Amino acid sequence: MPLFINRDQMFAHQIHLLEHKLRSKEERILELETENAILHLRLAECLGKLRRDHEEETKAESHDQLQRSTHKITRSAVLKLLSGVQAVKQDLSEVFAVYVSFATELEEQSKKLLEKVEQTRSCLNGHRGDEFQDLQAHVAALERSLEEERERCRAEKQKRKELHNMLVELRGNIRVHCRVRPVLHFDHIQSSTSGSGPASSEEVVHAITDDSVMVNSLKTGMPMQNKMFEFERVHGPEDSQDAVFEEVKPLLTSLLDGYNVCIMAYGQTGSGKTHTMMGSQPPEEHSGMQQEAQQGIIPKAAAELFRLISEKPAESHTVEVSVVEVYNNEVFDLLAKNELGNVASHRRDVITTSSGVTQVTSLTYEPVRNASEVMQIIGSVLKLRAHCPTLIHTDSSRSHLIVTLNISSKSPNALALARKLQSAKMDMQRITHKEWWSPRCRRANPAARNASDKPYASSASSPCPSPSYSPCPSPRHSISQTPFRTRLQLVDLAGSECVGMSGVSGAALWEVSCINRSLSALSDVLGALAEQRPHVPYRNSKLTHLLQDAIGGDAKLLVMLCVSPTQRFITESLQSLGFGSRARQVQKEPPRRKNNTLKVK
Repeated sequence: MPLFINRDQMFAHQIHLLEHKLRSKEERILELETENAILHLRLAECLGKLRRDHEEETKAESHDQLQRSTHKITRSAVLKLLSGVQAVKQDLSEVFAVYVSFATELEEQSKKLLEKVEQTRSCLNGHRGDEFQDLQAHVAALERSLEEERERCRAEKQKRKELHNMLVELRGNIRVHCRVRPVLHFDHIQSSTSGSGPASSEEVVHAITDDSVMVNSLKTGMPMQNKMFEFERVHGPEDSQDAVFEEVKPLLTSLLDGYNVCIMAYGQTGSGKTHTMMGSQPPEEHSGMQQEAQQGIIPKAAAELFRLISEKPAESHTVEVSVVEVYNNEVFDLLAKNELGNVASHRRDVITTSSGVTQVTSLTYEPVRNASEVMQIIGSVLKLRAHCPTLIHTDSSRSHLIVTLNISSKSPNALALARKLQSAKMDMQRITHKEWWSPRCRRANPAARNASDKPYASSASSPCPSPSYSPCPSPRHSISQTPFRTRLQLVDLAGSECVGMSGVSGAALWEVSCINRSLSALSDVLGALAEQRPHVPYRNSKLTHLLQDAIGGDAKLLVMLCVSPTQRFITESLQSLGFGSRARQVQKEPPRRKNNTLKVK
């Protein structure tokens, strides 16, 4: 049978073999590509390493070059320093030579001077010893005499001051102190009203003595005119807050002795009234001593008042504080509270009672136990006070602030007497209960009736004396003490000022008008009192009506004038000094002391 070969199967088999070879070739190609890629990576690593080595070699070479250049620069600098040192050494040698020559010359001159001193001393000891001792004794005598005269002058000044204060108190005059503040930054600002006249920052108000102020009136084209003003005390710009308060402190003793006291600060805007009354707050890093030194009259007066009270018997004094302001001729209670219990000012009325005492209706009083509580209350309501910036002062007060401390005092002697009377009453009641019958049983007591029949019988023999001498008072009667109340008013007035100088406009003009009118009313009241007119216009202003008892009543009144020293404010300073002069001329009713009495009810 012939062999039959299927070509299709052959071709299929060959195709299969070729495909197998093709796949093997492709796999080999993949392997070769992978090896090629690996070789490329190795080549790149080798190139990177060669590049890094080259960079390191370059850096090393540049570093070597830098070191070599630095070495060269350092070497040149060292050479320069060496040359400078050599020059300094040369200069030092020259200076030392000059020093040696000077020292030799000085030593020679010292020897010559010592020889002259010895010669002079021997001459004095030998020839003029007695005369020299006489001169020394005479100088010592003159020094002792001078010291005695100084002590006598000091004593005479103190005596004159005491007699003057006594005369002021007896005559009922108003005490007036003046304080001249130092020159401040806004004094150098040239105002439009000064024109081409003298420099506005030149000082023209001077405190020349402890009780006199001199004003140099400067006018363009006119000779200088000096005006002198005398007051009870004058403080210069160098006087501290403590020095100012030392002159006020005796009034607080009078307060506890039963006298009403009022201290009032008057002056133009920026003259230092609030600084004098309240003080200034120093930076927080300052110590407590410095902060206390910056305190004004109000905090110092509160501290001194409670210090004096602490020396009295316990619970003999109680203190209440009230704070009001007079703004636009209206009185506002700054301690009043709203419906939520927060502090909010409320308008109040000023009335005069039937007894002639001025009162503020529905005024709020807060009891206080120490000076810190007083200042805490005042500090909490100061933000309610009206303020407005002006060209003179950035935080100018636009109202009159009146802080009042009411002190209720009970005399310890009166308290002791009341306790003794009460104890005696109780003892007599116990004795009556044990030994005596009721006075209504006298008819049933034969001994008592017989004793009453004898007109000359001794009252001691009667078991129940007459009612006028009865040792057992009626139970309806009780011994009580009415405390006497004194008042300390501390007033920080708003500043008097010219509208053109303050630069205010709009609604602030009405504020300035009300301030000036109230201060004019105060001046009119003092003028009427000084001239002893039959009518004193207290009610022309709420301020004068509120302070009627202090200005014209029986209170001890101290006016603290605050004036500016410079030419820029000369008009306002003269006005304030004139106000103080008029206040000194007032002879009002002498201060009366409040007395406490025991009442039998």
